[in-house]
Amino acid sequence: MGTFPDFLGLFLLCGMLHCIVECHVHYHDFVLKKENFTRLCNTKSMLVVNGSFPGPVIRVQKGDTVFVNVHNQGDYGVTIHWHGVHQPRNPWSDGPEYITQCAIEPGSNFTYEVIFSDEEGTLWWHAHSEWTRASVHGAIVIRPVDNTEFPFPKPDGEDIIVFGSWYNTTEDVNDVVAEDLQDGSDTPNSDCYTINGQPGDFLPCSNASTYRLQVEYGKTYLLRLINAVMNVEIYFAIAEHSLTVVGMDASYVKPIVTDFIMIGPGQTMDILITANQPQGTYYMAGRQYNTVRKDILDYDNSTVTGILEYKGNYTLPTHPIFPSTLPTLFDLVAAKKFTDRLKSLATISHPADVPKNLTTRMYLIASSNYGFVNHSGQYETGVAASLNNVSWANPSTDVLRAYYRNMEGFYTSDFPNFPPSFYDFASEDYPDTTIITAKATKVKVLEYNEEVEIVFQGTNVLDASEDHPMHMHGYSFYVVGSGTGNFDNETDPKAYNLVDPPKMNTVSLPKVGWVAIRFKASNPGVWFWHCHFDRHLTWGMSFVMIVKDGDTPETSIRKPPPNMPPCNGSPTIRLQPFDMLRKIAGDSK
Repeated sequence: MGTFPDFLGLFLLCGMLHCIVECHVHYHDFVLKKENFTRLCNTKSMLVVNGSFPGPVIRVQKGDTVFVNVHNQGDYGVTIHWHGVHQPRNPWSDGPEYITQCAIEPGSNFTYEVIFSDEEGTLWWHAHSEWTRASVHGAIVIRPVDNTEFPFPKPDGEDIIVFGSWYNTTEDVNDVVAEDLQDGSDTPNSDCYTINGQPGDFLPCSNASTYRLQVEYGKTYLLRLINAVMNVEIYFAIAEHSLTVVGMDASYVKPIVTDFIMIGPGQTMDILITANQPQGTYYMAGRQYNTVRKDILDYDNSTVTGILEYKGNYTLPTHPIFPSTLPTLFDLVAAKKFTDRLKSLATISHPADVPKNLTTRMYLIASSNYGFVNHSGQYETGVAASLNNVSWANPSTDVLRAYYRNMEGFYTSDFPNFPPSFYDFASEDYPDTTIITAKATKVKVLEYNEEVEIVFQGTNVLDASEDHPMHMHGYSFYVVGSGTGNFDNETDPKAYNLVDPPKMNTVSLPKVGWVAIRFKASNPGVWFWHCHFDRHLTWGMSFVMIVKDGDTPETSIRKPPPNMPPCNGSPTIRLQPFDMLRKIAGDSK
């Protein structure tokens, strides 16, 4: 197969200029094509990359550049996002549809230039169009640069564990979602979860295909965990074995010894295990961490399993041992205890550079809604989700293109720093006006090098509070504080961790609680903020940040590549002012 067009030689030269001596340049072809897969006694066709589920692993070292030529041989448009890769000055290859590009249409291709910088550890890539990431995703492994070591004892081996979602419907999951949106139904629940594409032997027709990890007694292994599940956080444990967390979202953490972990969709985690138990077989098990109301019974309560198996000559037990330390579905306390222990390594070689001279503060409430005002100012009924009562609406061309070319009519620069009204966000009582949101394409504009604090606040509107894994493109951020109830801007900041807070690209906003993050806006471009529950992303719980150029070419967005996928839209959107909600409510509050 012919791989890359001639002009990529020029890109290669440009890529090499920003690399340090140890940097390497890699090339991959991703062929998106529908293939048949059988799970849960059912065979279905679904779009995958290079014939595998999960897709191929990209292996690099810190500071490398990767060119990935994506050939779309499916029957609908797709984009690819390189989750957690900061892409310095290069939003053109970030991937979210309608944000930084339009879709790669069937029968065409597009080459992404994926630029790694300070990331080190485990990340992942996935489709960023509709719900296609359910089957289109894979791991990214980023090793330390040559002649450096891990900041922990070198493991004897390593493996990748990808948690996924399986939908047993023979329809394409995107078609199911479209039907649900059309009739106002909830989006589909998965039928089971998977470990490296396999449901595990608790589920029908899955015993022979259960994923097995073979280990040798006395050796230590690095497991790279990726939560590619569509809509839930996951508890995970290995029977009789302690887990030592050493990294998260391609950033190192102070080692945490624990009997279980909780990992949200979008998050990655590096853990060490030592094979120090009697020879035998032990379940690696995961189940949903469920933060919705307990009376809602329509969810995927399956348990996914893999098997850790010791090598050697011994009689295999009839059944593997199941982890007694795996928390129950609704155990909110266990999740909080785990996440509260996460701290950055904060050493000379891996410092924690927490912004302290803040120039922008934002307070964003995350809500579920029913009913919205559309671009034409008309009220419509339907399920929605919002941040500060703004529900994202995709424009007809991508925001990056419109911004870079100064095209008018595609977005407005008035995304609010604060909600339209303040009330007891944690209460079961809430103003009726909060049920309604505004569908709009609003962005937040930041000056280059601004230091930003965002406090995300969960609300209990429609009695629908739950965790929200909030993900930022183009950056990692420091999680300086979190808590339950309403954020208090006088007392809660006094307890912030400004010394060694964890550095992440995806953080869980706790159920009826808050989380505070900080970052420095030093990467110019157009960057997406969104909940990584795809049902909430579909309903509009997202917004865009535009970080303006600095004063030099080296602090400005790079020029776009010549082969960006075309957009077929036109600037016909009419956007409404943010006070539309107050007009509809008649200023009743």
